[in-house]
Amino acid sequence: MNADHRFSERTGWSREENRISGVLEDLRLDGRRVLDLSRSNPTACGFRYNETQIRRAISASKVLRYEPDPRGLAVARTAICGYYEAKGEGLAADDLVLTSGTSEGYSFLFRLLCNAGDEVLIPSPGYPLFDFLADLCDVKLVRFPLVYDHGWQIDFAALAAAASERTRALVVVHPNNPTGHYTSESEQSQLAEFCRPRGIALIADEVFLDFSLVGRRRSFASAGTLSFTLSGLSKICGLPQMKLAWIAASGDDEEKREALARLELIADAYLSVGTPVQLAAAALLGTRTAFRAQAVERIRANLRELDGQLSRQSACSRLVCEGGWTAVLRVPALESDEDLTIALLKERGVHVHPGHFYDFPKSGHIVISLIVPEQEFAEGVQRVLVHFA
Repeated sequence: MNADHRFSERTGWSREENRISGVLEDLRLDGRRVLDLSRSNPTACGFRYNETQIRRAISASKVLRYEPDPRGLAVARTAICGYYEAKGEGLAADDLVLTSGTSEGYSFLFRLLCNAGDEVLIPSPGYPLFDFLADLCDVKLVRFPLVYDHGWQIDFAALAAAASERTRALVVVHPNNPTGHYTSESEQSQLAEFCRPRGIALIADEVFLDFSLVGRRRSFASAGTLSFTLSGLSKICGLPQMKLAWIAASGDDEEKREALARLELIADAYLSVGTPVQLAAAALLGTRTAFRAQAVERIRANLRELDGQLSRQSACSRLVCEGGWTAVLRVPALESDEDLTIALLKERGVHVHPGHFYDFPKSGHIVISLIVPEQEFAEGVQRVLVHFA
């Protein structure tokens, strides 16, 4: 039997090494130093963690007992409610379902809301992982554009044109990755009015919500539409290895109850979240303030450095960023973004992400991480800008 016929089509992705990965491997083998401006793993960026507090939290004696709850242990859900209460936002523990990460949260929601072949609207530019998650759930992604004009906005005319009878959900990333665009209150109201009569559920991904650069930002307001908010420890606390995230349901009481009952069945089939991290949730969330302070300080410092270097040249510019961990640079579109990324690696020893990774429709964009240690960031930006001198 042909191997292609033995396995499902949904896992038939190309596994060929992309050109950028190949160049990175060649440089590694040659022993060349590369400044990595794409790095977004907080545990590899030199932040300080309270190791004593974290170790104590995950070593509680109760971890030796297994008492599973499909929605997640009450102690963990209560701790998450405390996180929202501290932000001045109310949330009931019974409206939460815990997952091992937001990726699993998306999978649960796609399974909850969509039959095979149904459609989910997602923003463009946006995070590339959505394509893989959708394929695994037999869901079709349909993109709607974010447009840039002195800041990012949703193109509502294009959004309406993208919807169809098979649209079951709309994803909003608040703030967007990589653009840093928070969905404004006006846009939130328009999205609710768009979704409600069409029976479309809203999925609000808020993993970067706490990292605003323009004042405090509130969680996405669903305005009575069936909605699901995703977040987790990965970004809030800078602890991606702890694998604890959540889905918070809101909307019409009857619809919400039915959604949560069905999500509980899905979660019960996996029981994926480990007991230690659930028992440690309150203590781990207690580390978030110190991590956020470090991250925001570095993000602001790197943006100042970036803007200072940009002010001394005219070829490149930075797009408006309201929050999150990335910045988008507009650069001369003399070649494809992928060719530019490879040239920067080979000629300048600096690694950035090409815009097409995030579905930018045209060349002339690169994406850099703002949580890279400051000295490395400054040197890396200098190498990028020298390339266009």
